[in-house]
Amino acid sequence: MSDNKVVLNYGGNSYEYPIVESTLGDRGIDISKLRDQTGLITLDLGYKNTGATISEITYLDGDKGELYYRGYPIEQIADKSNFTEVMYLLLHGELPTQDQFSKFEAGIKNYNYIADEMKRLIDVFPRSAHPMGVLSSLTSALTAFNPKAVDVNSPSDLDHAAEMLIAKFSHLCAWTYRKKLGLPINHGDNSLNYVENFYRMCFRRPNEEFHLDPVVVGALDKLLILHADHEQNCSTSTVRMVGSAHTGLFASVSAGISALWGPLHGGANQAVIEMLEMIEQDGGDVAKYVEKAKNKDDNFRLMGFGHRVYKNFDPRATIIKKAADDILNSLGIEDKALDIAMQLERVALEDEYFVSRKLYPNVDFYSGIIYRALGIPTEMFTVMFALGRLPGWISQWKEMRLHNDPIGRPRQVYQGAQKRDYIAMNAR
Repeated sequence: MSDNKVVLNYGGNSYEYPIVESTLGDRGIDISKLRDQTGLITLDLGYKNTGATISEITYLDGDKGELYYRGYPIEQIADKSNFTEVMYLLLHGELPTQDQFSKFEAGIKNYNYIADEMKRLIDVFPRSAHPMGVLSSLTSALTAFNPKAVDVNSPSDLDHAAEMLIAKFSHLCAWTYRKKLGLPINHGDNSLNYVENFYRMCFRRPNEEFHLDPVVVGALDKLLILHADHEQNCSTSTVRMVGSAHTGLFASVSAGISALWGPLHGGANQAVIEMLEMIEQDGGDVAKYVEKAKNKDDNFRLMGFGHRVYKNFDPRATIIKKAADDILNSLGIEDKALDIAMQLERVALEDEYFVSRKLYPNVDFYSGIIYRALGIPTEMFTVMFALGRLPGWISQWKEMRLHNDPIGRPRQVYQGAQKRDYIAMNAR
């Protein structure tokens, strides 16, 4: 191997594969000619060492605990920006001017409504339906009411499609929440910004005056920012894979919602609350469960601590911890499960066992606390995750189509039966 190529010696021949440079992080080996030249393919279960695309949107370094949106550190974005501006940044690559921001916000508000027929669709679902199933179905159904295909060669078409989906998706998430609680649906209010509008659609009661709590709005804004994109994760890769067949934006995002629904992906903050409730039901003995977590022979695991990608610390957790503290202090909530969460947090930040293993509370731990404090049902947590992740999905879909990425078609190593002849049933 040299600095710009890798040499493979196989079958008495040598083959050279160029290095693809990066601006940050991992470089890649271009093996696009490997199979044609050697008859070999790579085997990489779960794609842990495989780069499926070249992207300019998000960079993360799990060892250093770094996350950048379009080159901007997440700490600066969360502190100085807002969710609408972050959506523009992810979609367009640069922070907007005031005029660009105003036009983008106006474009979203232009689509701040849902067709009446969509109300009939949500009425069909029973209240027992899982919110993520409802959301995926409703998102896919948007295609029926907006049948025009997105012309990826038209910047205005791309912008309008993104703004339309961003506006309408917040309605679908809010309506899914209202459906779960058996409440009448609310419509959008263009006098409010994006997060305020979503908050109102979710929490406005039909029989009382609604008050926008700035602490709650600020916490929701931060949560949505922190979930806006996270490189080539399962749901994002799903959106790109489905979209690579030139499937429409709405249908591609619907597939991403289904991927996020999986408990190994988007269900982590839900698992945190379920763990807290289990500890509460068992008497609330935090010390007992801390010891169980330390015992390698015990199957119990503390949910919401450590991260599969971030080996040092989750940079998003540091940001959202303050929002969680603000919410709990502002609302004055008395909740045994949340008390247990705070006890676990202290242990994780002070106990040598957790500190030495870098098992710090992650973003899922704190987001679960915030959602529970707001009274959001546990099954709705992943819907909130999806709302935050939407601009990332759209940006990734847009990038994939503009780069004209080829249709995704992974290979396999076959280990089944060799060729054999069919035997009639009476001779078997």
